[in-house]
Amino acid sequence: MSYQNAISRMYALGHELAQTPSHKFDLAHMRALLAALSHPERRFPGVLIAGTNGKGSTAATLASILQAAGLRTGLYTSPHLVRINERIQINGEAISDDDFARLHERVDRTAERLVSEGELPWHPSFFEMVTAIGFEYFARNRAELAVLEVGMGGRLDATNVIEPRVSVITDISLDHQNYLGDTVREIAKEKAGIIRAGGVLVTLPQQPQANDVIGRAILDLAAQGVSAVQYVPPVSPASAQYFAGPPGRPISRYPMQFLGKQILLETPLVGRHQLRNIALALAAAEELGKQGFPITAESAERGVKHTRWPGRFQVIAGRAGAPEFVLDVAHNPAGAWALRSTLSAAYEGRRLIFVFGAMRDKAIREFAEILFPLAERVVTTPADNPRSATSDEIREAAARISTEMESAPGVPAALERARELAGADGVVVVTGSIYIVGEAMRALGVKP
Repeated sequence: MSYQNAISRMYALGHELAQTPSHKFDLAHMRALLAALSHPERRFPGVLIAGTNGKGSTAATLASILQAAGLRTGLYTSPHLVRINERIQINGEAISDDDFARLHERVDRTAERLVSEGELPWHPSFFEMVTAIGFEYFARNRAELAVLEVGMGGRLDATNVIEPRVSVITDISLDHQNYLGDTVREIAKEKAGIIRAGGVLVTLPQQPQANDVIGRAILDLAAQGVSAVQYVPPVSPASAQYFAGPPGRPISRYPMQFLGKQILLETPLVGRHQLRNIALALAAAEELGKQGFPITAESAERGVKHTRWPGRFQVIAGRAGAPEFVLDVAHNPAGAWALRSTLSAAYEGRRLIFVFGAMRDKAIREFAEILFPLAERVVTTPADNPRSATSDEIREAAARISTEMESAPGVPAALERARELAGADGVVVVTGSIYIVGEAMRALGVKP
């Protein structure tokens, strides 16, 4: 089977969030598929990372630290920005087209056989297929440790079939309520499903409802709760002190004690919220070191510095006569607050033009109320996705905002209009959905 055929068959399964909960949330089906594949998930050690915001940044940072320590490190994340291959990486290199096609054929044929034999009631979902392909890839390529970002929730997510060496829960807030529950407490219960009896959980204090659920789960499972608070640096009101580097490449830089040594952490992941994500990665790395993995202060310093996580306050320097672009996949109110804080620190006094698009099931009104007041103008556009809100729907949701808005038929046109509005000294901020950011990266010729 060719790569293009494999991709076509994958997308024919439907969008990963468009399926009914009964189709997505059933670990028995995932376990049946993996058993027929000779349990690839048991042939490498892993770390599970769940949460609402920051889990991808935490996963990417931890994987970079592990790679800097000399470990052959797998990284599994979702969703992707431009190509599905981005989701499955070893040592920072995405799975090749040939490997993806080959493993897809094996997993797909196995799934079809299980359905025909009555072992599965239906074909695995898009996300289950990608997860199984990732597990096969890590097992076949002898990953020494794999960092796995939970797709959604945790308790019944397809990634939750592994027995993690360490579990990590990042910040929890409202998102995917149709699947996970209407309150932070209900959502936290789903996230806490990645905690194992007698296992290790790394987390940080957060909303009281989430703290209560996580704390109870730790006690009920006799797990070891590890706080990453010691790795969160104090942030003074002058938060801009964390921004340095040449124009077009902002960084955060701050000293830290790690494993008894003073190190200087320098990361391209900027913003106050990223300080928490980096802290979680450091604490998880320390716990892995206690289990015999070769983590050192030097590998932590190098790993943090060389973390790559595209689309998260990614700055594209403007050419002569052109504005800077900021790409950020803030997709819920918590992400919008984080982006607002970072923009205020990095671009105080600069003219901001937004390119915004979102899925219609997202909290567009809340997002607009948080972020749109920062902008001189907002150019709205739909993504190339059937779930995308139209410009009219966005305008209706943001009706109470006084910021001027105009619409564009697609992302390329929106980028061109925003470029005109921003001018050479302005900043174009592309945000609202990972699909919008991904399309912007393609239009701008930016590699993920």
